[in-house]
Amino acid sequence: SQSEQQILSSQLECVQSIKDGVLEEAKCTESDRVMLLPHQGSRTETLTQSTLKLLQVETETLYNKGDSEDLYVTNIVYEREVTKSKVTEAEVTELVWKLCLAHSASYETADLFMTLVFELRHLSLEALRALWQRSSFKCRDNWQPLIDALPSCATESCVVLMKDLIASGEVEEDKVEYFFWSFTFIPNPTSGMIESLAPLLKSPRASQSCFLGVSALVHRFCSAHSSCDTVPAVQSVMRTLGKFLGGNCTVQDSEHLSKMQLVLKAIGNAGLAAASLAPALSWCASLRSLPLEIRLAAVQAFRRIPCSVRVSDLLPQVT
Repeated sequence: SQSEQQILSSQLECVQSIKDGVLEEAKCTESDRVMLLPHQGSRTETLTQSTLKLLQVETETLYNKGDSEDLYVTNIVYEREVTKSKVTEAEVTELVWKLCLAHSASYETADLFMTLVFELRHLSLEALRALWQRSSFKCRDNWQPLIDALPSCATESCVVLMKDLIASGEVEEDKVEYFFWSFTFIPNPTSGMIESLAPLLKSPRASQSCFLGVSALVHRFCSAHSSCDTVPAVQSVMRTLGKFLGGNCTVQDSEHLSKMQLVLKAIGNAGLAAASLAPALSWCASLRSLPLEIRLAAVQAFRRIPCSVRVSDLLPQVT
């Protein structure tokens, strides 16, 4: 707009010289006019000129194949170089002490904690139990480094120790929940882990995280092992869950209804291992005398069970 009310007017012109696809020179002129008092015609103007020139072209740097000898392709998951294969209980105990003395918000603390996690993976169950007896103390702010490191350890020995601590009541309730949720993220679960955790499902105090954490662990185990339903540890878990169903998912009160919904969700979590419970689930889904929440949960429990083992003749009766 060229109206008298225009306060700022700017213009930029550039001329570029290109040779063989390379920019050799660029000359730019920029003018800016500002109306200080538009009604009186008072204004100020600046003029800026700039020039860019190509000074030299460097020859292409040849790639040195020798530099790639120690390189390899990997994903972005954090890796840690293994410096030693044998770790002693005394070394790990000293590491816990160092963590307690280090500042909580320092890089040193983060590195020490990661070292603790990786070194725990080298210890046997006996060594871990002895370590707990010596290093179960709390640091300042009631921090227990060993408690926080155990869930990231992800070995069978660490899982068994966590189960022992849960069963003995040696850890606080919020840490118990932390333990159970961590089972979901164990990358390579073993039958020994499942065997150690199965008895916890029978406890009257078994929480929601207990049922869902253990059943998720079973699912991951079965995803990596064919015919997992023949593994005794898996069978033990599914028998326990099956007993909660009672054959027809009957509930007496609201508390029992919530527990039944939880059990059905855990069965759905277990996936392939729950194939043996398909007939019971079909019966629970088709029984019209049951609360709608239970029947719906029974249907949802089929989500990971293969179609080949579902009892399809009962499911059409669900209304």
